[in-house]
Amino acid sequence: MAIERITVVGGGTMGNGIAHTCAQAGLAVRLVDLSPQVLERALETIAKNLDRQVKKGVLDEAARAATLARIEPASEVESAIGRADLVIEAIPERADLKQQLFKRLDGSAPAGAILASNTSSISITQIGSYTRRPDRVIGMHFMNPVPVMQLVEVIRGLATSDETTASVMELARRLGKTPVEVNDFPGFVSNRVLMPMINEAAFALMEGVAEAEAIDTVMKLGMNHPLGPLELADLIGLDTCLNILSVLHRELGDDRYRPCPLLRKLVAAGWLGRKSGRGFHLYADAAAPPA
Repeated sequence: MAIERITVVGGGTMGNGIAHTCAQAGLAVRLVDLSPQVLERALETIAKNLDRQVKKGVLDEAARAATLARIEPASEVESAIGRADLVIEAIPERADLKQQLFKRLDGSAPAGAILASNTSSISITQIGSYTRRPDRVIGMHFMNPVPVMQLVEVIRGLATSDETTASVMELARRLGKTPVEVNDFPGFVSNRVLMPMINEAAFALMEGVAEAEAIDTVMKLGMNHPLGPLELADLIGLDTCLNILSVLHRELGDDRYRPCPLLRKLVAAGWLGRKSGRGFHLYADAAAPPA
């Protein structure tokens, strides 16, 4: 199946990054969010990141203008997906929200359209069960920041067809990404491995083993990580980390995934990381890092 028209639902950090990447690859994109303010910020972020690419020589001015022209903002889901070949959901990491949205998408998207979720931990099989097309439901887990990171985890639900998987793998390559196919288990590969490290770093901080800067420095200089685990958690969003760990803990029933109480406390305080200006670290500029 050839994919040329994409609707991205959710204008936050991941959604605007996915829209940017798809439009830059020559695809027609509709970016949907119920909030006009979120849509406005999303388009501003895309424009700024494209400006950075021009300054770095990755794009020229004509390509920048063409990319922006391919993105159409929309505030109403049903009308925005009427001609989509692929709908990519990029809303908050909550199973109830995703299930409700996929019911709506299934009722309005063309019969042959693929419905993809950018979920980082929630079961694709479960999401697909809320539609009448589970064979066309799949996971496309992009990494943050989307225009820069090469990996896309492609997650097959129990009913996901070979044709759907092949189409999404081919699209990911067209976007300049490296797709890796994984099966539908909580956290998939990336977060099943990553989140316990972040959680253990939070426990080390809570228990006074070392300060946040020291914990991150040990992992950067000692383990050659580009970001320390607490810095990375701040980039991902502490609320997202907490949601993922909660899914892992609940679905796998293993206390090694029990979210650190300090992580819960910071989220309760609204200290969510870079996007709020404060998390494990304090940020003078709450904006996301440049693409």
